[in-house]
Amino acid sequence: MKTRDARDTDLRPGVTREQNLARVQAVPWLIVIGLLAAVAFLTWRAFFYQEEGDPVGSAMLAFERQNSLTVFSSRFEVVAESEDTRGVMGVPVLRSRQATIVPATVEYRLDLSGMDRGDFVWDEAGDRLTVTLPQLQTSRPNIDEGAARVFTEGAYVTRDAAQDLARNNSQQAERKATAFAKNPEILALARQAAREAVRQNLTIPLQVAGYGDVSVDVRFEDEGAN
Repeated sequence: MKTRDARDTDLRPGVTREQNLARVQAVPWLIVIGLLAAVAFLTWRAFFYQEEGDPVGSAMLAFERQNSLTVFSSRFEVVAESEDTRGVMGVPVLRSRQATIVPATVEYRLDLSGMDRGDFVWDEAGDRLTVTLPQLQTSRPNIDEGAARVFTEGAYVTRDAAQDLARNNSQQAERKATAFAKNPEILALARQAAREAVRQNLTIPLQVAGYGDVSVDVRFEDEGAN
């Protein structure tokens, strides 16, 4: 009679233990894969997903990618003049004058971060999106003192007098540049540039999103509807 080797009885339990171990080792990887899939879905839902038939959502998404939009830059020259008098024992004997012609640059920006859904109106019948923009913001004038032309008059200009004249002219040039940036004609040009920039930034994304030949009407919050 053939006897069975005792070692044969351990084969099946050994296979079973290896299979159970493989399952235990696979569980953490399945959890990690599940978490990665969930994160990917939530990211897509939060940043890329848009409900179909929602052109306002598509327009807002285009604006969310840039909180500030520079729409116009104005470069011009301002003239500043200052006088200085220095006295000896209370008698004014040294008079000097300095005129400066200096280039200045001012940028006009739109702050898009505060815009919400109420600033967008979609006319489905006319395939028309109306956008209401906030007021333009002007940057601090950039005074290009390196390109300034300086004209100084006076028989003798002391070092202190020259420093005071230059400082006064620099401050005066910045004030004049700020005032010039608010000139109605310059503001009108900046507003028109803003309308064109926003119209171009929204028309193409809406067409790519499948809304067809849409038109974008852009106005500012202090303007009435067209």
